[in-house]
Amino acid sequence: MKAFPSLDSMDIQILRLLRKNARISNKELADKIGLAQSSCLERVRRLRLARVLTGFHADVDPDAIGIGLQAMVAVRLTRHSRGEVESFQRHLEALPEVVTIFHVAGANDYLVHVAVRDASHLRELALSAFTERPEVAHIETQLIFQHTRNHDLPLYLQLDEE
Repeated sequence: MKAFPSLDSMDIQILRLLRKNARISNKELADKIGLAQSSCLERVRRLRLARVLTGFHADVDPDAIGIGLQAMVAVRLTRHSRGEVESFQRHLEALPEVVTIFHVAGANDYLVHVAVRDASHLRELALSAFTERPEVAHIETQLIFQHTRNHDLPLYLQLDEE
């Protein structure tokens, strides 16, 4: 497990607010948590440098960019050698249709969230990107009817101040 700096209640508030709205201004962020703007800016900088904050993202409406269908593809590998797992991981990372990759334990080895134009695009992706790969023993595809992202941040930290 990675070592991170200890977080206090102000850091947690910053993370919660940025998770809900990464475009919040430093002034508004500082006002909401009761800090001076310079202190707030320094805390955000420290969180970025420590890699607690790893990026800022924009949510995009899939319909606006021609994504008509999303699915989760469960993948079972033929073997679990480091080379094959790493090769398959690199392959997935290079696919533009892949939204998120989960390397999991259990009956399947990967759950892969994909976004495609339509059913025929999904079929072609399943054949070319998954079933034709020598590392893949089995796939199972489940269509996603609705996707909702939780913008709240689950925190399991014990803070001294609380």
